[in-house]
Amino acid sequence: MKIGVIGTGYVGLVTGTCFADSGNDVICVDIDEKKVQRMQNGEVPIYEPGLNRVFDRAIREKRLHFTTRIEEAFKESEIIFLCLPTPPGANGQADLSFVLDVANDLGDLFNKYPGYKVIVNKSTVPVGTADKVKEKIAQKTDTEFDVVSNPEFLREGAAVEDFMKPERVVVGTTSEKAADLMTTLYEPFVRSGNPIIIMDERSSELTKYAANAMLATKITFMNEIANVCEKVGANVDNVRRGIGTDTRIGKRFLFAGIGYGGSCFPKDVQAIHHTADEYGYEFKILDSVMKVNESQKVSIVDKMKLYYNGNLEGKTVGIWGLSFKPETDDIREAPSLYITEQLAKMGVSMKAYDPEAIETFKEASSDETLSKMQFVEDRDSVIDGVDALIICTEWNEFRRPDMDRFAEVMNEPVIFDGRNLYDLDRARDAGLTYISVGRPSVNI
Repeated sequence: MKIGVIGTGYVGLVTGTCFADSGNDVICVDIDEKKVQRMQNGEVPIYEPGLNRVFDRAIREKRLHFTTRIEEAFKESEIIFLCLPTPPGANGQADLSFVLDVANDLGDLFNKYPGYKVIVNKSTVPVGTADKVKEKIAQKTDTEFDVVSNPEFLREGAAVEDFMKPERVVVGTTSEKAADLMTTLYEPFVRSGNPIIIMDERSSELTKYAANAMLATKITFMNEIANVCEKVGANVDNVRRGIGTDTRIGKRFLFAGIGYGGSCFPKDVQAIHHTADEYGYEFKILDSVMKVNESQKVSIVDKMKLYYNGNLEGKTVGIWGLSFKPETDDIREAPSLYITEQLAKMGVSMKAYDPEAIETFKEASSDETLSKMQFVEDRDSVIDGVDALIICTEWNEFRRPDMDRFAEVMNEPVIFDGRNLYDLDRARDAGLTYISVGRPSVNI
């Protein structure tokens, strides 16, 4: 099939590349000329495990192309995916200006190149967006077309696998013609029997928000349990194992830590909360989820204040991990942004390392924060001569360090672990002062 993908951000590039790898002819569009040039030269502009391999193959076999011209993709494609940014506004409402501006352009192009096409909202968009896109295009043309909602469920760090072997594919359309075309497109990806679920457009749009809001709620609930564990002297790891074996609950997304971040959960929770508010419904659970998550991101700073009796000025702290989770360079809403900002204001100097996210972290941080930070090239250099270490991201290389080395090279072997990476007995035997989330502190 011939496919156009408008927008080559995280979702758009993975979508276009994976469709091309499965034998389709794909043209990806982006307004950033330098980015398009890089991709035309075979360079993947984002870090995502496994993407380089399928990208290189699709380029080599001439099934994946890049352009800055929407017209070029439109005239060659029978299905056009909109993978455009929908950033949250100050009140949590998603900004649809990019989506609707492109819809307006598509209306003009339908008149220039008439013929049936399916326009697919792949971006995460508020309920009713398919109707708005359809109305925008219909104002410009009488040509037959359909607008479909097809939300993505990609995990950063495992996006290629998730796309190639989806647990489900959700297609929102009331058009049999569009449903048949989308089913044909996705059938090669669900040969193992996972479902393609056809539903109306509004239910499809809400499904994505509901899924992410549920996962964010599980994370936040477990962080609340962790906070209670610290008060009563329980161990959140034991509680997690105790409830995770209940099949009604499940073991995924039950790990306590310093909050959720990234491009999806924060934005989508805000958006579904805003949608409910627009319709006069007070979504009390999500009120609490957002408030708890904001405080959880900097809870580790509160623990540091307690340990140092409120005086951290002049301390030098090491930081392992900047991205919001491992296997990505994405730092959007990452706890590290909030932790480093607070520490900088308190006069703390920092040494930081992340395998992939240093440059994206620099782009997102203030000059005040960066003035207090030094970035190093490897894990072990971070801890040399620091007064404490903070673990913000659970990259695999942080899971198995030489724990005896902490006491040898740090001024004081104090670890504030926001991801609960280490066994408590092992930390005790290594002589560490080890403070984690929802578990008893060691050697305090």
